[in-house]
Amino acid sequence: MAISKFPIVFFLLASILLCSSVKCEEEEASAVIVLDNSNFTEVVEKHDFIVVEFYAPWCGHCKKLAPEYEKAAQVLSKHNPPIVLAKVDGNEKTNKPLTDKFNIKGYPTLIIIRNKGEVQQEYTGPRQSDGIVKYLKTQAGPASFEIKSEEDAKSVVDDKSVSIVGVFSEFSGTEFDKFTELAEKLRSDYTFAHTKDAKILPHGDSSVVVPFVRLFKPFDELFSDYQEFEVDALQKFIEAASIPLVVTFDSDESNRPFILKFFQNPNIKAMFFTSFTNNKIQDFKIELHKAAVEYKSKNISFLLGDPMTSQGAFQFYGLKDEWLPLFMIQDNTNRKYLSKNVEPDQITTWIKEYLDGTLTPYKKSQPIPETNDMPIKIVVGESFNDIVFESGKNVLLEFYAPWCVHCKKLDPMLEEIAVALQNDESIIIAKMDATLNDVPDEFELSEFPTLYFFSADKKREVFKGGRTVESITNFIKKHKFPLTAEPETTIETEAVVEAVAQSEAETVKDEL
Repeated sequence: MAISKFPIVFFLLASILLCSSVKCEEEEASAVIVLDNSNFTEVVEKHDFIVVEFYAPWCGHCKKLAPEYEKAAQVLSKHNPPIVLAKVDGNEKTNKPLTDKFNIKGYPTLIIIRNKGEVQQEYTGPRQSDGIVKYLKTQAGPASFEIKSEEDAKSVVDDKSVSIVGVFSEFSGTEFDKFTELAEKLRSDYTFAHTKDAKILPHGDSSVVVPFVRLFKPFDELFSDYQEFEVDALQKFIEAASIPLVVTFDSDESNRPFILKFFQNPNIKAMFFTSFTNNKIQDFKIELHKAAVEYKSKNISFLLGDPMTSQGAFQFYGLKDEWLPLFMIQDNTNRKYLSKNVEPDQITTWIKEYLDGTLTPYKKSQPIPETNDMPIKIVVGESFNDIVFESGKNVLLEFYAPWCVHCKKLDPMLEEIAVALQNDESIIIAKMDATLNDVPDEFELSEFPTLYFFSADKKREVFKGGRTVESITNFIKKHKFPLTAEPETTIETEAVVEAVAQSEAETVKDEL
């Protein structure tokens, strides 16, 4: 399964169990069109607007989405004009050209395709049927629509999502054109609208000089105004203003877009986890908000997570419940810093210590095995340097995930290779659970399993060949660096060397 190394963490936990009820549902009449590599282009070219889900049959998130996607498809098929929902089995080998074309890195991934295939955008909307329907009705229409009344304004601005409204004296000119250009570019992420009457908007004020853009949001100060219409500057304003000072990671579906943006943005990430039933939760929220305001200029983003909801994050980072309440910072170089059993008044002080550079990085690692004498060696975060970087050996290392079907298929092949090469002391065959141990930045993972070869002369090479015993063995032999270890020096060896030297000296004397 393909993955992204950076932590959009809740996609890492995928179920591989199949159930008969899912199969039965698929056998019934479905409003979702089934696509594959043979009919994809033909179907897409017939529609100005179509949504395609890339899924895998074993993916738990896909199974959860399936009935919601089907309900939405049934409703949207009756829309005027109909909005078409389709799906592609990304696990099917014959569909690999499609997963490559759309750069599918995880399941499920939904793609909005417009203009008969000319424009593609990733779907970032809700995953419940009602939310899917509402979101796609908006996406299928114009990128920005006119607000003519207070009722229109209420349909745009709600207490769950971010919406952007441009206020203009006329719907023409440079500012309006740039606004609509950006609306088209960002329409999959936000709702855009425009009006000539600022008074009909929430927080309306006719004294504000037009043109301007008002961003409405269900958090913090509730709205922000902006009057710069250069596309890049306006986009930066929207992206910065549309994320809460403190993102909440809980089960509320409306928070999902903010969680995604939090993990996707390049800022330093300050993540605080505690039970939302903690009797100090309000104190924690107050202190986190203070810290978010104080350190906003330092490009630090803040998140408050409920450990019951964010178990994916806990597993990804190797965190433990007994450490709660806990605070973790992840910087732009992927280094992590951890503070356990935190009190509210310690939050700001600990961030200052991080910025002062006085904290020690945290490394996620399983315990180092007490014995490691099997043909395949076990590598963990704490032993990576000793076994891979500093062993002076040629190391074939598999990065795997315990739930990965392809990793399990590879296991017996690696075992056979390790047994066959175990008498060659210059070679180590090893494996590391990449879900429980930090992976050094030098090793980029785009899928599980990923095989790397780190040679004795410290050259790194990713294996991209066929997953067969012969192919992997030939790869090892091709990239192996011959060791040039010095022979052990013993008293007996020294005596022999001295005797030979003396004999050669006497021979030279005789010849003279």
